[in-house]
Amino acid sequence: MTTPFAPGRLTWTLGIEDTCVYPADGTASLDEFRLTDHTIHRAADLELAARLGAGALRYGLSWPLVHAGPGQFRWGELDAALGRAGELGLAVIADLVHYGTPTWLRESFVDPGYPAAIADFAAAVASRYPDVVTSVTPVNEPLTTASFCGLRGIWPPRKSGWAGWTAVTMSIARGIAATTAAVRAATPSTKIVHVEAATLARPASPEAEEHVALLTGLGWLPTDLALGRVDSGHPLAEWLLRNGARGAELEELVAAPAAVDVIGVNYYPDLTPRSVEPIAGGFRQRPYFAGTPGLTAALTGFAGRYGLPVAITETSIEGDDAARTAWLRESVAATLALRDDGLDVRGYTWWPLLDFVDWSWAAAGSNVEEFEVDVVRRPERGRDDFLRRMGLVRLVEEDGVLSRYPTAAAEAFRESAANRG
Repeated sequence: MTTPFAPGRLTWTLGIEDTCVYPADGTASLDEFRLTDHTIHRAADLELAARLGAGALRYGLSWPLVHAGPGQFRWGELDAALGRAGELGLAVIADLVHYGTPTWLRESFVDPGYPAAIADFAAAVASRYPDVVTSVTPVNEPLTTASFCGLRGIWPPRKSGWAGWTAVTMSIARGIAATTAAVRAATPSTKIVHVEAATLARPASPEAEEHVALLTGLGWLPTDLALGRVDSGHPLAEWLLRNGARGAELEELVAAPAAVDVIGVNYYPDLTPRSVEPIAGGFRQRPYFAGTPGLTAALTGFAGRYGLPVAITETSIEGDDAARTAWLRESVAATLALRDDGLDVRGYTWWPLLDFVDWSWAAAGSNVEEFEVDVVRRPERGRDDFLRRMGLVRLVEEDGVLSRYPTAAAEAFRESAANRG
């Protein structure tokens, strides 16, 4: 099976939204595999990804459900799913952590046992599925995880403020380093794809300039930490220490950093770019459309800073079939142009394959995002009112089950993969 994101190739990749958060306190869970009925249509969804020309699949492993306890794993559903992916020729980029941890880690990401637990899970996965899981992502979007779990208290461990952000980020960075070491010891051929959300912020007024500078620096910080780049000379080292980071942990990361093969960049043209404006007591972010110039800035920024190959590991746009098809064609063209100009871009991923349920579902419709939203979602209207129209495949609720209908964008992806494979 071909390894995704190999040198000299552009790997056409699809991903199935796999947010998996099961709070230990019994509050509402958020499991996209179940909310989108992927658990019902699992085999058909994988077959559809293969038919659309994907050579690889970013696929969540539902860590909170599979890792039942220290050294205890429930492999049944994963065995079936990954076995089918292998039969279809889909190389899996295993998404180990997508915003949630097992409930037995009582303090979630800041539990003292977190780094060892995720490293143990990673080694077990790599050892069990060496032929199909050819790459792993230790944590999807550390930056977003720190925002939801550490800064704003949306998901466990529900920390708040910059001290909470720092606590979550430091633990995640240590977990990434432990994961890469464990995977390389278990299966040295497995590649490490570090996936982070791009940060593009601009001040709406001069009063926001200092805060935008902080947000921009923080956008790099989780990756800087994981890769051992935060020493005493780093511009945010003192900021971290003021917010609770321990010097010994920073030294540990510098001495034994994560070793990654590819930097995955997540960019949404209408969600990633933020305009920051001052309001009473703080700042407010509003998304704006930055199109392909924003994508180019994100990819060249990560490549230039870290000197590693990059891949688009998430992109899409919300809208009708025409909007999604247009963005697919524009973003593919921009990706190919960057490759022609010599940038080492290894992959293009449309995420998600399927429409998905908005994260506010678990918050009774309340907005949980970092930015302002205009849409009001109503739980009494059911899943249909919460569906985000970002997939190549439209979900339609019929008789209580979400049916799948490929869009024009799905055909555009298939054509792109076939013509430029």
